Amino acid sequence: MFMLLSYLLWLASSLSVEKMLIFVSKTAPNLFCFSTTNDNYFKKFLSSQNGFFCFKKPSSRHIFESSNLHSSLTTTSLSTSLTKTIDHKTVDYNIRICRFCEVGNLNKAMELLYSSQKSELEATTYCSILQLCAELKSLEDGKRVHSIICDNGIEVDGVLGSKLVFMYVTCGALKEGRRVFNNIVNEKVFIWNLMINEYSKIGNIKESIYLFKEMIGLGIEVNSYTFSFVLKCFAAQRNVKEGELVHGYLLKLGFGCYNTVVNSLIAFYFKCRRVESARKLFDELNDKDVVSWNSMINGYVANGLAERGLEVFKVMLYSGFKVDLATLVTVLAGCANCGALTIGRAVHTIGIKSCFNKEITFNNTLLDMYSKCGDLDGAVRVFEKIGDKSVVSWTSMIAGYAREGVSGGSIRLFREMERGGVEPDVFAITSILHACACEGFLEIGKDVHNYIKENNMQSSLYVSNALMDMYAKCGSMEDAELVFSEIPVKDIVSWNTMIGGYSKNSFPNEALNLFVAMLQELEPDGRTMACILPACASLAALDRGREIHGYILRNGYSSDRHIANAIVDMYVKSGVLVLARLLFDSIPAKDLISWTVMIAGYGMHGFGREAIATFNDMRNAGVEPDEVSFISILYACSHSGLVDEGWRFFNLMRYEFKIEPKLEHYACMVDLLSRTGNLSKAYRFIEMMPIPPDATVWGALLCGCRIHHDVKLAEKVAEHVFELEPENTGYYVLLANIYAEAEKWEEMKRLRVKISQRGLKKNPGCSWIEIKGKVNIFVAGGSSHPQAKRIESLLKLLKQKMKEEGYFPKTKFALINTDEMEKEVALCGHSEKLAMAFGILSLPPGKTIRVSKNLRVCRDCHEMAKFMSRTASREIVLRDSNRFHHFKDGHCSCRGFW
Repeated sequence: MFMLLSYLLWLASSLSVEKMLIFVSKTAPNLFCFSTTNDNYFKKFLSSQNGFFCFKKPSSRHIFESSNLHSSLTTTSLSTSLTKTIDHKTVDYNIRICRFCEVGNLNKAMELLYSSQKSELEATTYCSILQLCAELKSLEDGKRVHSIICDNGIEVDGVLGSKLVFMYVTCGALKEGRRVFNNIVNEKVFIWNLMINEYSKIGNIKESIYLFKEMIGLGIEVNSYTFSFVLKCFAAQRNVKEGELVHGYLLKLGFGCYNTVVNSLIAFYFKCRRVESARKLFDELNDKDVVSWNSMINGYVANGLAERGLEVFKVMLYSGFKVDLATLVTVLAGCANCGALTIGRAVHTIGIKSCFNKEITFNNTLLDMYSKCGDLDGAVRVFEKIGDKSVVSWTSMIAGYAREGVSGGSIRLFREMERGGVEPDVFAITSILHACACEGFLEIGKDVHNYIKENNMQSSLYVSNALMDMYAKCGSMEDAELVFSEIPVKDIVSWNTMIGGYSKNSFPNEALNLFVAMLQELEPDGRTMACILPACASLAALDRGREIHGYILRNGYSSDRHIANAIVDMYVKSGVLVLARLLFDSIPAKDLISWTVMIAGYGMHGFGREAIATFNDMRNAGVEPDEVSFISILYACSHSGLVDEGWRFFNLMRYEFKIEPKLEHYACMVDLLSRTGNLSKAYRFIEMMPIPPDATVWGALLCGCRIHHDVKLAEKVAEHVFELEPENTGYYVLLANIYAEAEKWEEMKRLRVKISQRGLKKNPGCSWIEIKGKVNIFVAGGSSHPQAKRIESLLKLLKQKMKEEGYFPKTKFALINTDEMEKEVALCGHSEKLAMAFGILSLPPGKTIRVSKNLRVCRDCHEMAKFMSRTASREIVLRDSNRFHHFKDGHCSCRGFW
């Protein structure tokens, strides 16, 4: 006690009374007044009502005494040098408010603040209460304190001003904090750093950088945190140039050896995709800490270089550095990105040994890693061991099931999550919508949509885009359109989803119209190009496709391999095979899709030998074919009559590449045998199939029966087809054609009655041709086109010339049993004839006529096209539902195989 009192006396001689009272209140708050007889050290200490004591420095002058222990203290002279009088209540208010602030009692502190007088409180007291307002995020109380400061005329200087700024910023009132900040003269780096960091948090990077530059201009001394904050800003902007200037500036000031600064520089360079610059800084850093290693691993993973990130992790372990939770979480993310399941399992073991398996973040990332690496069982085991599952845990598992194609498991988990009282977030909702999209679960998707409406989640653009994607992939474009129309502010993903949905669901005109509308709202991106090109390909809209190709070249999107493949596909399906090949050859790194598009292109144009050569080139390039590649090459063999080659590829697929044939492969082989006249072999091949044949397989044989006029086999095959797809009118029409060619009118009549009884209607023939960017559509027998009379006149003239040259229309293809004149009129109205005639009338001499049709071209129209190409000296490219026909000088590229 003696030592304590001696120390207090020393403090009294060097500190102000107020500051010493605060010190005593902290060190001995329950110390009561006591006395001693030794006047050489002190005279008397008097207690106040709240338990604090007040002391006075010994003096030769009169020492005061209190008449009542619980009464207010009287004022006393401290010394000859201390003439200012101290009011006990003033000291009392300051101490008591500070004491309440220390224990976190904001209400009591505010009560005392209101009851105090203007002159009673010190700036430090206001600072204490503002600090507590900040800690408790009590903005309203903070504003009240600010108001009292202003009403009392207290000068808001650097310290008090800084505390006010801190309170406002911490409570989320950045605008109010900035107003105070602008009105104070402050050279404290802390408050500048606070403002810079806070603006960057809300995404106002421009203002953060402005403050940094103003700070430098005013000569405020920066510290390592300043550079860390501002480098984050330049990283967010991908502003390499200014970031490098800051790098030079901090080196000049000697901050190049600060770990925090170098770590921030590493993160900056990685964010700006300057990977080698980041690596150089890391290698030159002598005193690496765990943050340094984590920055390198995370930087590589974020830049799509997960394998290099994992190598850094291995070196980190070999160097003896102790990993932390952030290390393992980042490494697991890298394993998920590159499928490194073995390393992921090792990290799992390290996590268990380090007791991180109790951390929900670690478990969720671990769950995601197993899921993305294809180990669904491992993911399930982790999931089941998580005690308190968060919504992230459920979402990761739902997404894992969806990714593996087990959409039923996703839906089951989603419902289980709901029953468990875990409220799904937008990521869970989008994951389940993705599962519905993958499996075509339209009704379940609609149930999820209802849940979204009930919980008011449709305001999330992320959710709306996922809804549109689900509806589009389930084939319900009307529902997708409704969602799209209700989005107030659409982003690029919204537009791309709809355009891609229209393209994939065979609404190419709608896709092109929406693309035009999009151009009025915002700039398309590479994904837009990849979505709109298939629409151009579907319509064979070559002029529009060329315009989009030009846009791609001008904006540098052609380096994207997906877009390059889509361009090749567009030219292939628009009939410009030579240009498609040139563009294909210009792709520097061809993937399997690139090769398959080109093989399929040769096949549909009837160039089977070229398709085989391309297939062989693909294998020589080290690219292994998949089941789709084999469908393309078998299709090419079929449409070129290459029987031996077709069998070779079929056996190659089964025995060398171990790919089990699917129905599409069997259909190609049946088509190949049927087209080449091997009808009996084709029939036996079907009977020997290890899987039940579908209507497509039998339909291929039915087409062969038509080519080779085998009515008896056709009737037998038709029974199988009608049993499998009784509502498909195309097969009835095909059999009707077979009867018509054989002039079996009675059988055809019975078939028509059967069609009528079933209420079936034949899909109308439809052809289209693009002229000057506009798609002109013609329907069989239609006369609504503005130039219908000119088209009819041209066709009559061509028909007359054909007769003069000894060609007579094959009226049996009219499929009606009536007089020859009516049959000729019906044939003249076939949609492809109308479109080709319009092309001759509308396009300049020498311009290739490009026509597309929704059905297979009939023989009469095929003959007419050959005659047109010779008579009009035009090249005609006709794409029907099955393949391309290139007509030139009276010949067709198909050589009868269609």
